[in-house]
Amino acid sequence: MQKFQHKAFNELFDLSGKVAIVTGGANGIGKATAMRLAEAGASIAIADLKLEDAKAAIKDIEALGVKGLAVECNILKDDDLVAMVDQVVTEFGAINILINNAGGGGGGKEDPTKISVDDIRRDFELNVFSGWRLCQLCVPYMKKSGYGSIVFTTSMSSVNKDPNMSGYAGSKAAVNHMVANLAHDFGPEVRINAVGPGATRTHALETVLTPEIEKKMLSHTPIKRLGEADDIAGAMLYFAAPISTWVSGQTIFVNGGGVQTLS
Repeated sequence: MQKFQHKAFNELFDLSGKVAIVTGGANGIGKATAMRLAEAGASIAIADLKLEDAKAAIKDIEALGVKGLAVECNILKDDDLVAMVDQVVTEFGAINILINNAGGGGGGKEDPTKISVDDIRRDFELNVFSGWRLCQLCVPYMKKSGYGSIVFTTSMSSVNKDPNMSGYAGSKAAVNHMVANLAHDFGPEVRINAVGPGATRTHALETVLTPEIEKKMLSHTPIKRLGEADDIAGAMLYFAAPISTWVSGQTIFVNGGGVQTLS
């Protein structure tokens, strides 16, 4: 019978020597995640549309004593994805962790009588196709290294039911199921999971949040506050780190135990 070997607590979260890509990592949940991974010892590449913001975030990361790289990248452009991965491998020599955080869409504004198929297609290009393509590009390097973890940012909208959300919510639901299936393709060396944030205080939420909406959200939330970017980053770190080495194909919702919707 094989004897179970206990690991020291620090080892379970140790990412020293690992290389992580965080898309959309210059601000919000992406930056909080990049910082958490850097604190655990990983070298960080931030791929973002806003290069100057990415460079500023990398300065904060390098202040923690790890290496960083800022790359301008539009996830809707395949050439950008290929070039970004090549740049990371050239700079660091490996890829071990991919945080597919960048995305977007028209959630909350998708009145099906007013939008077009192109609007829905863009939701899927942002949230499904780009992340799938980055998996395809990064997994060979992960398998070569013997350590790989991919984490998608999904959304509570993937399981909620609301008006004017069909494209965005549908694309995030596709992420959940795609992750569950890709786990079978990428194992055993590479794990893939997803984190679904509830209402989290980011710039995007602040543009639509009112005191009335917040009050309603909290009435259905056992932990009586909205989420912070660091709350989501903690779940990202869990999936990225060795502590979750027997976890793959899963979606975890970080939502204070409740359901928060705009309607």
